[in-house]
Amino acid sequence: MPTTLSFLLLSCLLLTVLGCAPRYKGPVADHFNGRKFVNPGMPERTSGGVLTWLLHRDKGPWPEQPDAFVGARPATRIMGDSLVLTFVNHSTFLIQTAGMNILTDPVWSDYVGMPVFNIKRKRPPGLRFEELPPIDVVLLSHNHYDHLDLPTIKKLVKAHNPLFITPLGVSYLPKSVDGRTTRELDWNETLRVNDKLQITCTQAQHFSNRGLGDRDETLWCGYLLHTGFGTTYFCGDSGYGAHFKRIAEQARTSKTGPIKLALLPIGSYRPEWFMAPVHVSPAGAVHAFVDLNATQAVGIHFGTFQQGDDGLAEPADDLRKALREMSIPDNKFVVPKEGYPTVFK
Repeated sequence: MPTTLSFLLLSCLLLTVLGCAPRYKGPVADHFNGRKFVNPGMPERTSGGVLTWLLHRDKGPWPEQPDAFVGARPATRIMGDSLVLTFVNHSTFLIQTAGMNILTDPVWSDYVGMPVFNIKRKRPPGLRFEELPPIDVVLLSHNHYDHLDLPTIKKLVKAHNPLFITPLGVSYLPKSVDGRTTRELDWNETLRVNDKLQITCTQAQHFSNRGLGDRDETLWCGYLLHTGFGTTYFCGDSGYGAHFKRIAEQARTSKTGPIKLALLPIGSYRPEWFMAPVHVSPAGAVHAFVDLNATQAVGIHFGTFQQGDDGLAEPADDLRKALREMSIPDNKFVVPKEGYPTVFK
């Protein structure tokens, strides 16, 4: 057997073993069959679709942005009930409200993915890691490398020692670098962090894996943040589905009421025949915004890593088209700029 082929096969074998998550163990539920997590009502995707896509990729233009804007040092704390949101990159946001600093799916690394199969960052983070304010809470939506970056987690533990909140089966990763964790959350469970913050774990339509042999062995989710500001929704990763209407009802009946601010994915959606079950398109994100009955939406999951075949400008362009088609003003669902803080009241 040729040496190169032998090396590739050995690499794949090692990744299958070393990159895998420990299997979650728990009671059977509508989204857990006793062995793996599932998306209720959705058939499992097969490897054939992945191979077809990889063999026929048609990537849109995506230039690197090495000189892109990087924001100034954020405020140390934002007191009161207003909320300041700063887009860092991809699905990473700094949320500041009620004197608390919260990060979502933090990624500051130059590459994400398994050592052999990784994706290079196309622009610098919108905030410098060294200039972050004290971080109190980190929300982790699932275990994919572009949402759960262990080198960044390790740096956060050393610099800030925040509290990590995870769905079922995922806490082992922050724990592996001495991170503080709460109990793991299942869909529809609520956690009281303190008297200023409660978190509700919400359903998402996605999948999980860290290696080649641990598909769907840990849970994926979004979160409702209940604060004095009101209710904020962080979607994480999700395809479009009926769960968005159920999340709207969860929020409506919560103590902080309907969703005031929704962070919804708009990127990594082409080709739609393959991506749609697990990544909403911009048009799907607009439909989700309507289903959620949210006051305001902000786009996430775009602009940093080219994972799908959509080009750099396509998510924003397609979002504007979808908003016009549904007669929704552009300012109701905005595409944020990295590094710029936005105040919501």
